[in-house]
Amino acid sequence: MGVFEELKARGFVAQMTDEEKIRNLLENESVRFYIGFDPTADSLHVGSFVQMMVIAHMQRAGHVPIVLFGGGTGMIGDPTGKTDLRQMLTKEDIDHNIACFKEQMSAFIDFSGEKAIMVNNADWLLELNYVEFLRDVGVHFSVNRMLAAECYRQRLERGLSFFELNYMIMQSYDFLHLSRNYGCTMQLGGDDQWSNIIGGVELTRRADGREVYGMTFNLLLTSDGRKMGKTESGTVWLDAEKTAPYDFYQYWRNTDDADVIKCMKLLTFLPLEQIAEYEKLEGSELNSVKEMLAYEITKNVHGRDAAEKSRETARALFVGAADAANMPTASLKKADFDESGVAVADILVAAGLAKSKGEGKRLIEQGGVSVDDEKITDPFAKTGLQSFEKGHVVIKKGKKAFVKLVLS
Repeated sequence: MGVFEELKARGFVAQMTDEEKIRNLLENESVRFYIGFDPTADSLHVGSFVQMMVIAHMQRAGHVPIVLFGGGTGMIGDPTGKTDLRQMLTKEDIDHNIACFKEQMSAFIDFSGEKAIMVNNADWLLELNYVEFLRDVGVHFSVNRMLAAECYRQRLERGLSFFELNYMIMQSYDFLHLSRNYGCTMQLGGDDQWSNIIGGVELTRRADGREVYGMTFNLLLTSDGRKMGKTESGTVWLDAEKTAPYDFYQYWRNTDDADVIKCMKLLTFLPLEQIAEYEKLEGSELNSVKEMLAYEITKNVHGRDAAEKSRETARALFVGAADAANMPTASLKKADFDESGVAVADILVAAGLAKSKGEGKRLIEQGGVSVDDEKITDPFAKTGLQSFEKGHVVIKKGKKAFVKLVLS
Protein backbone atom coordinates (compact mmCIF):
# COMPACT_ATOMS: atom_id res chain seq x y z
CA MET A 1 0.00 0.00 0.00
CA GLY A 2 1.42 3.40 -1.00
CA VAL A 3 1.50 6.34 1.38
CA PHE A 4 -1.51 8.06 -0.22
CA GLU A 5 -3.71 5.00 0.31
CA GLU A 6 -2.19 4.51 3.77
CA LEU A 7 -3.14 8.03 4.84
CA LYS A 8 -6.66 7.63 3.47
CA ALA A 9 -7.16 4.20 5.03
CA ARG A 10 -6.04 5.48 8.42
CA GLY A 11 -8.54 8.33 8.28
CA PHE A 12 -6.14 11.26 7.98
CA VAL A 13 -7.31 12.85 4.75
CA ALA A 14 -10.01 15.55 4.85
CA GLN A 15 -9.67 17.72 1.71
CA MET A 16 -7.41 17.90 -1.35
CA THR A 17 -6.97 20.37 -4.18
CA ASP A 18 -6.68 17.60 -6.82
CA GLU A 19 -6.96 14.01 -5.61
CA GLU A 20 -5.86 12.29 -8.81
CA LYS A 21 -2.76 14.43 -9.28
CA ILE A 22 -1.80 14.23 -5.60
CA ARG A 23 -2.17 10.45 -5.64
CA ASN A 24 0.02 10.18 -8.75
CA LEU A 25 2.61 12.56 -7.30
CA LEU A 26 2.94 10.75 -3.97
CA GLU A 27 3.04 7.29 -5.48
CA ASN A 28 5.53 8.02 -8.28
CA GLU A 29 7.85 10.83 -7.17
CA SER A 30 9.82 12.01 -4.16
CA VAL A 31 7.95 15.13 -3.09
CA ARG A 32 9.06 18.04 -0.95
CA PHE A 33 6.11 19.08 1.20
CA TYR A 34 5.73 21.45 4.10
CA ILE A 35 3.77 21.69 7.32
CA GLY A 36 3.88 24.85 9.44
CA PHE A 37 3.96 25.14 13.22
CA ASP A 38 3.42 28.53 14.85
CA PRO A 39 5.43 28.70 18.12
CA THR A 40 2.62 29.95 20.36
CA ALA A 41 3.78 27.83 23.33
CA ASP A 42 7.00 26.20 24.53
CA SER A 43 5.74 22.72 23.72
CA LEU A 44 3.80 20.91 21.05
CA HIS A 45 0.52 19.37 22.17
CA VAL A 46 -1.68 16.41 21.30
CA GLY A 47 -3.30 18.26 18.39
CA SER A 48 0.14 18.80 16.84
CA PHE A 49 0.86 15.08 17.11
CA VAL A 50 -1.44 14.28 14.18
CA GLN A 51 0.76 16.46 11.95
CA MET A 52 3.86 14.73 13.33
CA MET A 53 2.41 11.35 12.38
CA VAL A 54 1.66 12.58 8.86
CA ILE A 55 5.25 13.80 8.51
CA ALA A 56 6.54 10.43 9.71
CA HIS A 57 4.37 8.43 7.28
CA MET A 58 5.41 10.67 4.39
CA GLN A 59 9.09 10.55 5.30
CA ARG A 60 9.04 6.76 5.59
CA ALA A 61 7.63 6.66 2.05
CA GLY A 62 10.62 8.62 0.71
CA HIS A 63 9.19 12.13 0.68
CA VAL A 64 11.08 15.09 2.17
CA PRO A 65 9.34 17.16 4.86
CA ILE A 66 10.02 20.86 5.20
CA VAL A 67 9.15 21.71 8.79
CA LEU A 68 8.34 25.41 8.91
CA PHE A 69 8.48 27.28 12.19
CA GLY A 70 6.41 30.44 12.20
CA GLY A 71 8.89 32.87 13.67
CA GLY A 72 7.32 35.54 11.44
CA THR A 73 3.66 34.53 11.32
CA GLY A 74 3.82 33.80 15.05
CA MET A 75 4.28 37.51 15.66
CA ILE A 76 0.73 37.98 14.34
CA GLY A 77 -0.96 34.72 15.29
CA ASP A 78 -3.41 32.63 13.31
CA PRO A 79 -6.99 33.85 13.95
CA THR A 80 -8.37 30.42 12.99
CA GLY A 81 -10.59 29.03 15.73
CA LYS A 82 -10.06 32.05 18.00
CA THR A 83 -12.77 34.43 19.16
CA ASP A 84 -10.30 37.06 20.34
CA LEU A 85 -6.89 38.39 19.34
CA ARG A 86 -4.11 36.01 20.34
CA GLN A 87 -1.68 37.05 23.04
CA MET A 88 1.23 38.93 21.49
CA LEU A 89 4.57 37.17 21.84
CA THR A 90 7.99 38.79 21.93
CA LYS A 91 10.71 37.70 19.53
CA GLU A 92 12.56 36.19 22.50
CA ASP A 93 9.51 34.12 23.45
CA ILE A 94 9.12 32.91 19.86
CA ASP A 95 12.80 31.97 19.54
CA HIS A 96 12.63 30.03 22.81
CA ASN A 97 9.48 28.18 21.73
CA ILE A 98 11.05 27.26 18.38
CA ALA A 99 14.09 25.82 20.17
CA CYS A 100 11.72 23.65 22.26
CA PHE A 101 9.86 22.51 19.13
CA LYS A 102 13.10 21.55 17.39
CA GLU A 103 14.15 19.37 20.30
CA GLN A 104 10.79 17.59 20.46
CA MET A 105 10.58 17.02 16.71
CA SER A 106 14.17 15.79 16.42
CA ALA A 107 13.29 12.88 18.66
CA PHE A 108 10.52 11.87 16.29
CA ILE A 109 11.50 12.98 12.76
CA ASP A 110 14.77 12.02 11.05
CA PHE A 111 16.62 15.25 10.23
CA SER A 112 19.88 13.51 9.31
CA GLY A 113 21.42 14.20 5.91
CA GLU A 114 18.81 15.65 3.58
CA LYS A 115 15.90 13.57 4.89
CA ALA A 116 14.12 16.63 6.30
CA ILE A 117 14.54 20.40 6.32
CA MET A 118 13.85 22.93 9.07
CA VAL A 119 13.07 26.53 8.11
CA ASN A 120 11.88 29.63 9.97
CA ASN A 121 9.67 32.05 8.07
CA ALA A 122 11.09 34.93 10.10
CA ASP A 123 14.12 34.63 7.80
CA TRP A 124 12.11 36.00 4.88
CA LEU A 125 8.97 37.62 6.33
CA LEU A 126 10.75 40.01 8.68
CA GLU A 127 12.89 41.35 5.85
CA LEU A 128 10.01 42.18 3.49
CA ASN A 129 9.49 45.67 2.12
CA TYR A 130 5.84 46.35 2.87
CA VAL A 131 5.00 48.36 -0.25
CA GLU A 132 6.76 45.88 -2.53
CA PHE A 133 4.98 43.03 -0.75
CA LEU A 134 1.60 44.65 -1.37
CA ARG A 135 2.42 45.24 -5.06
CA ASP A 136 3.85 41.76 -5.71
CA VAL A 137 1.72 39.59 -3.41
CA GLY A 138 -1.24 41.53 -2.02
CA VAL A 139 -2.50 42.30 -5.52
CA HIS A 140 -3.39 38.63 -5.98
CA PHE A 141 -5.83 38.53 -3.03
CA SER A 142 -9.52 39.46 -3.00
CA VAL A 143 -10.64 40.85 0.36
CA ASN A 144 -14.19 39.64 -0.37
CA ARG A 145 -12.95 36.08 -0.81
CA MET A 146 -10.73 36.29 2.26
CA LEU A 147 -13.60 37.45 4.47
CA ALA A 148 -15.73 34.56 3.20
CA ALA A 149 -13.15 32.08 4.49
CA GLU A 150 -14.13 30.29 7.69
CA CYS A 151 -10.99 31.40 9.51
CA TYR A 152 -12.09 35.05 9.17
CA ARG A 153 -15.85 34.80 8.88
CA GLN A 154 -16.32 33.53 12.43
CA ARG A 155 -14.35 36.52 13.75
CA LEU A 156 -16.28 39.28 11.99
CA GLU A 157 -18.96 39.53 14.68
CA ARG A 158 -16.37 39.99 17.44
CA GLY A 159 -14.10 42.18 15.35
CA LEU A 160 -11.24 41.30 13.01
CA SER A 161 -8.18 43.55 13.00
CA PHE A 162 -6.27 44.51 9.84
CA PHE A 163 -3.27 43.09 11.69
CA GLU A 164 -4.83 39.59 11.65
CA LEU A 165 -6.14 39.98 8.12
CA ASN A 166 -2.54 39.80 6.95
CA TYR A 167 -2.06 36.28 8.33
CA MET A 168 -3.48 34.45 5.30
CA ILE A 169 -1.37 36.52 2.91
CA MET A 170 1.79 35.84 4.89
CA GLN A 171 1.14 32.09 5.12
CA SER A 172 0.36 32.00 1.40
CA TYR A 173 3.65 33.77 0.72
CA ASP A 174 5.42 31.05 2.71
CA PHE A 175 4.26 28.51 0.12
CA LEU A 176 5.42 30.73 -2.74
CA HIS A 177 8.81 31.23 -1.08
CA LEU A 178 9.27 27.50 -0.41
CA SER A 179 8.21 26.68 -3.97
CA ARG A 180 10.79 29.09 -5.38
CA ASN A 181 13.67 28.30 -3.05
CA TYR A 182 13.18 24.69 -1.96
CA GLY A 183 11.20 23.06 -4.77
CA CYS A 184 8.23 22.51 -2.45
CA THR A 185 5.14 21.23 -4.28
CA MET A 186 2.68 20.47 -1.46
CA GLN A 187 1.41 22.06 1.73
CA LEU A 188 -0.22 19.86 4.36
CA GLY A 189 -2.07 20.88 7.50
CA GLY A 190 -5.10 20.46 9.72
CA ASP A 191 -8.48 20.92 8.09
CA ASP A 192 -8.90 24.28 9.83
CA GLN A 193 -6.05 25.49 7.59
CA TRP A 194 -7.87 24.79 4.30
CA SER A 195 -8.48 28.46 3.44
CA ASN A 196 -4.86 29.40 4.16
CA ILE A 197 -3.57 26.47 2.10
CA ILE A 198 -5.80 27.36 -0.84
CA GLY A 199 -4.41 30.91 -0.63
CA GLY A 200 -0.87 29.59 -1.07
CA VAL A 201 -1.81 27.26 -3.93
CA GLU A 202 -3.54 30.06 -5.83
CA LEU A 203 -0.82 32.62 -5.13
CA THR A 204 1.89 30.30 -6.48
CA ARG A 205 -0.14 29.65 -9.62
CA ARG A 206 -0.86 33.33 -10.23
CA ALA A 207 2.59 34.66 -9.39
CA ASP A 208 4.76 31.96 -11.00
CA GLY A 209 2.39 29.90 -13.13
CA ARG A 210 3.44 26.81 -11.17
CA GLU A 211 0.99 24.11 -10.13
CA VAL A 212 1.28 23.13 -6.48
CA TYR A 213 -1.09 21.19 -4.26
CA GLY A 214 -2.70 21.21 -0.85
CA MET A 215 -4.06 18.49 1.41
CA THR A 216 -5.63 18.78 4.84
CA PHE A 217 -6.12 16.25 7.61
CA ASN A 218 -8.95 15.61 10.00
CA LEU A 219 -8.62 17.29 13.37
CA LEU A 220 -8.28 15.06 16.39
CA LEU A 221 -11.84 15.05 17.74
CA THR A 222 -13.80 12.76 20.00
CA SER A 223 -16.81 10.92 18.60
CA ASP A 224 -19.07 13.68 19.96
CA GLY A 225 -17.09 16.45 18.26
CA ARG A 226 -14.88 17.76 21.07
CA LYS A 227 -11.19 18.44 20.55
CA MET A 228 -8.99 15.79 22.11
CA GLY A 229 -6.04 16.72 24.26
CA LYS A 230 -7.82 18.51 27.10
CA THR A 231 -8.22 17.33 30.69
CA GLU A 232 -9.53 18.86 33.91
CA SER A 233 -6.04 20.19 34.58
CA GLY A 234 -5.53 21.62 31.07
CA THR A 235 -3.78 20.77 27.81
CA VAL A 236 -2.05 17.43 27.24
CA TRP A 237 1.47 18.45 26.16
CA LEU A 238 4.22 16.43 24.49
CA ASP A 239 6.81 17.91 26.87
CA ALA A 240 7.44 15.55 29.77
CA GLU A 241 7.94 18.53 32.11
CA LYS A 242 4.48 19.90 31.32
CA THR A 243 2.60 16.58 31.13
CA ALA A 244 4.34 13.72 32.92
CA PRO A 245 4.71 10.51 30.86
CA TYR A 246 2.45 8.63 33.28
CA ASP A 247 -0.30 11.26 32.95
CA PHE A 248 0.20 11.21 29.19
CA TYR A 249 -0.13 7.42 29.20
CA GLN A 250 -3.25 7.54 31.37
CA TYR A 251 -4.91 10.09 29.09
CA TRP A 252 -4.78 7.58 26.23
CA ARG A 253 -5.56 4.60 28.49
CA ASN A 254 -8.82 6.36 29.36
CA THR A 255 -9.85 6.87 25.71
CA ASP A 256 -13.58 6.32 25.14
CA ASP A 257 -14.55 3.04 23.50
CA ALA A 258 -15.93 4.94 20.50
CA ASP A 259 -12.56 6.64 19.85
CA VAL A 260 -9.96 3.96 20.51
CA ILE A 261 -9.78 2.45 16.99
CA LYS A 262 -9.66 5.89 15.35
CA CYS A 263 -6.81 6.93 17.65
CA MET A 264 -4.95 3.71 16.98
CA LYS A 265 -5.13 4.35 13.22
CA LEU A 266 -4.07 7.99 13.48
CA LEU A 267 -1.54 7.94 16.30
CA THR A 268 0.31 4.61 16.07
CA PHE A 269 2.24 2.77 13.40
CA LEU A 270 0.53 -0.55 14.11
CA PRO A 271 -0.45 -2.28 10.83
CA LEU A 272 -3.99 -1.69 9.63
CA GLU A 273 -4.53 -5.45 9.38
CA GLN A 274 -3.80 -5.77 13.11
CA ILE A 275 -6.06 -2.83 13.98
CA ALA A 276 -8.85 -4.38 11.90
CA GLU A 277 -8.86 -7.35 14.30
CA TYR A 278 -9.30 -4.98 17.25
CA GLU A 279 -12.33 -3.41 15.57
CA LYS A 280 -14.20 -6.66 16.20
CA LEU A 281 -13.88 -6.24 19.97
CA GLU A 282 -16.24 -4.37 22.26
CA GLY A 283 -16.89 -3.61 25.92
CA SER A 284 -14.30 -4.91 28.39
CA GLU A 285 -12.46 -6.62 25.51
CA LEU A 286 -11.24 -3.17 24.50
CA ASN A 287 -9.28 -2.66 27.73
CA SER A 288 -6.22 -4.45 26.36
CA VAL A 289 -6.51 -2.41 23.15
CA LYS A 290 -6.59 0.84 25.14
CA GLU A 291 -3.51 -0.27 27.04
CA MET A 292 -1.74 -0.98 23.77
CA LEU A 293 -2.85 2.40 22.38
CA ALA A 294 -1.48 4.22 25.44
CA TYR A 295 1.78 2.27 25.32
CA GLU A 296 2.39 2.88 21.60
CA ILE A 297 1.67 6.63 21.72
CA THR A 298 3.74 7.12 24.89
CA LYS A 299 6.60 5.14 23.31
CA ASN A 300 6.52 7.32 20.19
CA VAL A 301 6.58 10.56 22.19
CA HIS A 302 8.61 9.76 25.32
CA GLY A 303 10.52 6.60 24.42
CA ARG A 304 10.18 2.91 25.23
CA ASP A 305 11.51 3.17 28.79
CA ALA A 306 8.96 5.81 29.82
CA ALA A 307 6.16 3.85 28.15
CA GLU A 308 7.08 0.64 29.98
CA LYS A 309 7.36 2.40 33.35
CA SER A 310 3.99 4.08 32.83
CA ARG A 311 2.35 0.80 31.89
CA GLU A 312 3.84 -1.02 34.87
CA THR A 313 2.69 1.71 37.26
CA ALA A 314 -0.81 1.74 35.81
CA ARG A 315 -1.10 -2.04 36.06
CA ALA A 316 0.13 -2.04 39.64
CA LEU A 317 -2.34 0.67 40.62
CA PHE A 318 -5.18 -1.14 38.92
CA VAL A 319 -4.66 -4.32 40.93
CA GLY A 320 -4.14 -2.33 44.14
CA ALA A 321 -0.48 -3.16 44.56
CA ALA A 322 0.88 0.21 43.63
CA ASP A 323 4.60 0.72 43.25
CA ALA A 324 4.66 4.50 43.63
CA ALA A 325 8.12 4.96 42.09
CA ASN A 326 6.83 6.18 38.73
CA MET A 327 3.64 7.81 39.95
CA PRO A 328 2.96 11.55 39.41
CA THR A 329 4.18 13.39 42.49
CA ALA A 330 3.06 16.48 44.40
CA SER A 331 4.41 17.90 47.63
CA LEU A 332 3.22 19.37 50.91
CA LYS A 333 5.16 21.34 53.49
CA LYS A 334 5.13 20.55 57.18
CA ALA A 335 3.93 24.12 57.67
CA ASP A 336 0.70 23.11 55.87
CA PHE A 337 -0.21 20.92 58.87
CA ASP A 338 -1.76 22.13 62.08
CA GLU A 339 -2.19 20.08 65.25
CA SER A 340 -5.04 18.07 63.74
CA GLY A 341 -3.37 17.59 60.36
CA VAL A 342 -4.27 18.91 56.90
CA ALA A 343 -7.66 18.72 55.21
CA VAL A 344 -7.98 16.00 52.55
CA ALA A 345 -9.79 18.58 50.41
CA ASP A 346 -6.65 20.74 50.54
CA ILE A 347 -4.55 17.72 49.61
CA LEU A 348 -6.71 17.19 46.52
CA VAL A 349 -5.98 20.76 45.44
CA ALA A 350 -2.25 20.39 46.13
CA ALA A 351 -2.22 17.19 44.08
CA GLY A 352 -3.96 18.84 41.14
CA LEU A 353 -6.97 16.53 41.49
CA ALA A 354 -9.36 19.39 42.35
CA LYS A 355 -9.37 23.03 41.30
CA SER A 356 -10.63 24.31 44.65
CA LYS A 357 -11.26 23.19 48.20
CA GLY A 358 -14.99 23.30 47.51
CA GLU A 359 -14.60 20.96 44.55
CA GLY A 360 -12.45 18.69 46.72
CA LYS A 361 -15.21 18.45 49.33
CA ARG A 362 -17.77 17.60 46.65
CA LEU A 363 -15.54 14.81 45.33
CA ILE A 364 -15.24 13.40 48.84
CA GLU A 365 -19.01 13.56 49.41
CA GLN A 366 -19.53 11.72 46.11
CA GLY A 367 -17.38 8.85 47.40
CA GLY A 368 -14.63 9.19 44.83
CA VAL A 369 -11.60 9.85 47.06
CA SER A 370 -9.29 7.58 49.03
CA VAL A 371 -6.00 8.08 50.88
CA ASP A 372 -3.68 5.05 50.94
CA ASP A 373 -6.62 2.86 49.83
CA GLU A 374 -8.84 4.13 52.67
CA LYS A 375 -12.04 5.66 51.30
CA ILE A 376 -12.77 9.15 52.63
CA THR A 377 -16.42 10.14 53.10
CA ASP A 378 -16.20 13.11 55.48
CA PRO A 379 -15.66 16.33 53.46
CA PHE A 380 -13.91 17.84 56.51
CA ALA A 381 -11.60 14.85 57.06
CA LYS A 382 -7.93 15.49 57.80
CA THR A 383 -4.77 13.43 57.68
CA GLY A 384 -1.78 13.93 59.98
CA LEU A 385 1.99 13.83 59.63
CA GLN A 386 1.99 10.24 60.89
CA SER A 387 0.48 9.19 57.57
CA PHE A 388 3.81 10.11 55.92
CA GLU A 389 5.95 7.77 58.05
CA LYS A 390 6.72 5.64 54.98
CA GLY A 391 7.72 8.76 53.07
CA HIS A 392 4.56 9.42 51.11
CA VAL A 393 0.82 8.90 50.84
CA VAL A 394 -1.12 8.00 47.72
CA ILE A 395 -4.31 9.92 47.07
CA LYS A 396 -6.77 8.52 44.57
CA LYS A 397 -9.64 10.21 42.72
CA GLY A 398 -12.06 7.87 41.00
CA LYS A 399 -10.63 4.64 39.63
CA LYS A 400 -7.71 5.89 37.58
CA ALA A 401 -6.28 9.17 38.92
CA PHE A 402 -3.45 8.65 41.46
CA VAL A 403 -0.92 11.09 42.90
CA LYS A 404 1.94 10.40 45.32
CA LEU A 405 2.24 13.11 47.98
CA VAL A 406 5.57 13.71 49.69
CA LEU A 407 6.77 16.20 52.31
CA SER A 408 9.14 18.88 51.07
